[in-house]
Amino acid sequence: MKTRLKYFFLLLFVIGISGSFESLNAQQKGDNFGIGVMVGEPSGLTVKKWLSDNTAFDIGAAWSLSDKTEALHLHSDLLFHSWFEDNSNLAFYYGIGARTILDSDAKLGVRLPFGLNYVFKNIPFDMFVEAVPIVDLAPDTKFAGNGAVGLRYYF
Repeated sequence: MKTRLKYFFLLLFVIGISGSFESLNAQQKGDNFGIGVMVGEPSGLTVKKWLSDNTAFDIGAAWSLSDKTEALHLHSDLLFHSWFEDNSNLAFYYGIGARTILDSDAKLGVRLPFGLNYVFKNIPFDMFVEAVPIVDLAPDTKFAGNGAVGLRYYF
């Protein structure tokens, strides 16, 4: 249990550091803060906070349904977006983040997400598809991966 708490507090620390980016400009392609669902491995809730036109921070809380790892996954990422055209609503994104798996064999790893994000013009939603290579660092060094398709509503 102590190990799980240690990983959980490390994840909270990473999330807390991201608050220092709050002073950056709001995203012009849509509203600033979105919450939604992601379906894949794992599946759950996703939150995205735009920090600028090209930078965002996301957090996910999801449940793995695979036979090997039925557990709670928490992640946070700093994402960089490259819009296909100046007035395009489609962006390729990539980033870096952290994830922890909370179960009897708790894990902590580094995420390297990349994907496509589409921001709708006239409604406050975006859609995304992503693939995420992961390097687990604790308790052992292992390679893993996640992937998801999702939808968020923006406030």
